[in-house]
Amino acid sequence: MSLLMGYLPPTTIADALRRIQKGELILPAIQREYVWRPSQVIGLFDSIMRGYPIGSFLSWKVNPETVKKFRFYGFLKDYNQFNARHNPMLDIAPGQAVTGMLDGQQRLTSLNIGLRGTYAYKNNRAWSNNPENYPLRRLYLNVLGEAEQNEAGLLYDFRFLTDGQLAAADPEESRYWFAVHRVYETDDLGDLWDLAGDAGLANDRSARNTLSQLWKAIHSAPGVHFYEETEQDVERVLDIFIRVNSAGTVLSYSDLLLSIATAQWKDRDARYAIHGLVDALNSTGQGFGFTQDVVLKSGLVLAGVGDIGFKVKNFTAENMATLDRNWDGISDSLKVAAGLLSDFGLSNATLTAGSVLIPIAYYVHRRGLTQKYRESVAGSADREVLRSWTLRSLIVQGVWGSGLDSLLRDLRKAIDDHGASGFPIVEIERRMAARGKSLAITAEQVEDILNLSYGAARTFAVLAMLFPHVNTRNIHHVDHVFPQALLSRSKLKQAGFGRDAADDLQSKRDQLPNLQLLEGLENISKSDTPPAMWASTSYKTPDAYEAYLDRYDLPRLPSDVTEFADFFAERRSALGRRIAAVLGGTSTVTSGIVGAHIDTSEPTLRASIEEELAESAYAE
Repeated sequence: MSLLMGYLPPTTIADALRRIQKGELILPAIQREYVWRPSQVIGLFDSIMRGYPIGSFLSWKVNPETVKKFRFYGFLKDYNQFNARHNPMLDIAPGQAVTGMLDGQQRLTSLNIGLRGTYAYKNNRAWSNNPENYPLRRLYLNVLGEAEQNEAGLLYDFRFLTDGQLAAADPEESRYWFAVHRVYETDDLGDLWDLAGDAGLANDRSARNTLSQLWKAIHSAPGVHFYEETEQDVERVLDIFIRVNSAGTVLSYSDLLLSIATAQWKDRDARYAIHGLVDALNSTGQGFGFTQDVVLKSGLVLAGVGDIGFKVKNFTAENMATLDRNWDGISDSLKVAAGLLSDFGLSNATLTAGSVLIPIAYYVHRRGLTQKYRESVAGSADREVLRSWTLRSLIVQGVWGSGLDSLLRDLRKAIDDHGASGFPIVEIERRMAARGKSLAITAEQVEDILNLSYGAARTFAVLAMLFPHVNTRNIHHVDHVFPQALLSRSKLKQAGFGRDAADDLQSKRDQLPNLQLLEGLENISKSDTPPAMWASTSYKTPDAYEAYLDRYDLPRLPSDVTEFADFFAERRSALGRRIAAVLGGTSTVTSGIVGAHIDTSEPTLRASIEEELAESAYAE
């Protein structure tokens, strides 16, 4: 560290948070956003209660002249995973000196949220696009009992609770949950006893001891240790920031790129521009989950930067200036590309690789296409070629994995050389095959696809590709041809199937041969009706009925569960032939199930708080 850095006298948590309240302690724009999970915040407060060190903090004393050269943000107090994830931008008064945090932002923000604010995260298994599923939670401490046994080794029972949870609790239990922010707001220990008395805890020695311990940890224990850098050379401070924050694996290369872009862009606030674009892309259609990494990589590709790797040597002032200059056009192209992916029927639940956005955006950028391209009659054939390539690249595993940078450079070159008037699918697939990423499939890959299940991310892409009559601009559901409810264990037992036969039928129930794409309203009307009965009701004439079977490559539909096994075997053979023909592979496909079922479903939410608490308590 620099000789100009000094070890400041230790201070308290309360004093540090008061400096945040006054706007004296702020965040340089090179800092990344807040990323800690509730379990990490709880782990930090457990350490504080036990008197454990919480690490040192690195700050930067910024003189008024230097303040003019940088952008600064405030600390988050009320974090909402849905719509309040970004730090507020600050306007520093002329002539004001401030202190910026270079290392320790995550810990200080966690303290600020726990002691002054709220943390709103999504309810378990709730829809992510509904703001009501992100209730406000405050941090509470159970002042009577210790934490239940847990693998993280937590001793104190801190929890983020909603007002509804407290209201629903037994009154005798709820009075032992003490709001942590009230301890911070109480400057005098005697006033804390009054609050404890109001909660009916005045005569409970254990509760008083726990509250006293927390109050002292916040207000009197000198547990916050700052090292202060006073050098005003922005480049030097940036170097210190990168060295400190890239020592581990927490700060990704895209974080470094964002940090440097923020420091070097002249015409716009890079942080707001990039985060705003990520939010805009992810609100397209049914919603996506594009990351900052994908957007920044897209920027390098679309800006024409030669080496698009996330390497510090590529983050030059020249490259950042190029990105800054072209950002408006890059943003527009990415929005059109996200719209096209939505038109192809994809969303966060079905898009298996966000990187596919990049070559689509580059093609849009190369041709100067706008949102009108998505509706253009003249562009319909070109869009269909693009749709076909996109879906097939998502179906074949490994395309968007290793060697991504090399693949993206090849695709960019193919589009530059051959994409002036249409998507150059022949040249693109030739280059992909040369890199070992051919979209033509083998017999083994056909079997893999046939074993895809309901809920697997690739399943939608496969069905959309196999049945191009489906208008994916409308909302479609992946539907069971033979309803799930009619293949339940109880129904199978009633039908006379033994355990082994029932297990076999249930293993087939959710696999691709029993799936189809139906528009939302049509799927709702189908409900749990046996397929033969539903189809004859929905398609009243023989021609309409046969056309439905032909469109979905369906054999004779089963009337009851006893006919399901034969239906499944016939449909599996038919789909195998169709997969081989459409995706350009072999047609040698068996009618049985080959190999173990491959689970490609999206990761589920954590099943319990125990699993959250088992993660590392905190790491900057």
